[in-house]
Amino acid sequence: MQVLQPPGWARPRGYSNGIAATGRMVFVSGMIGWDANGEFQTDDFAGQVRQAIENILAVLKEAGGGPEHIARMTWYVVDKHEYMGAYKEIGAIYRELIGKHYPAMTAVEVAGLLEPRARVEIEVTAVVPA
Repeated sequence: MQVLQPPGWARPRGYSNGIAATGRMVFVSGMIGWDANGEFQTDDFAGQVRQAIENILAVLKEAGGGPEHIARMTWYVVDKHEYMGAYKEIGAIYRELIGKHYPAMTAVEVAGLLEPRARVEIEVTAVVPA
């Protein structure tokens, strides 16, 4: 993967402006913070982020991929203040599970998610080398 950083632009923190990649495209549906049995173990925002990322990595593994193959992440959050208040915890979880790989990212506050207990939903596009 190639990080796309236009000359003279400030480096973004925690994401990349763009990614170029070649390989097998893998699309992971929006994952929320419930476990493999469809049950929530926590209502804590950071805890749900951890579970959602673990779910993403499990699906990605089925395609032969890992966190380093994530090209794009879209985060849907029900409360931007809750999201921003959990930055430190989210950052630690992200670094633990994904490392220092920063794909193109978007975060959007939404009025709600289809699963009422969900605080966050994350979808991913990955490119796994052929």
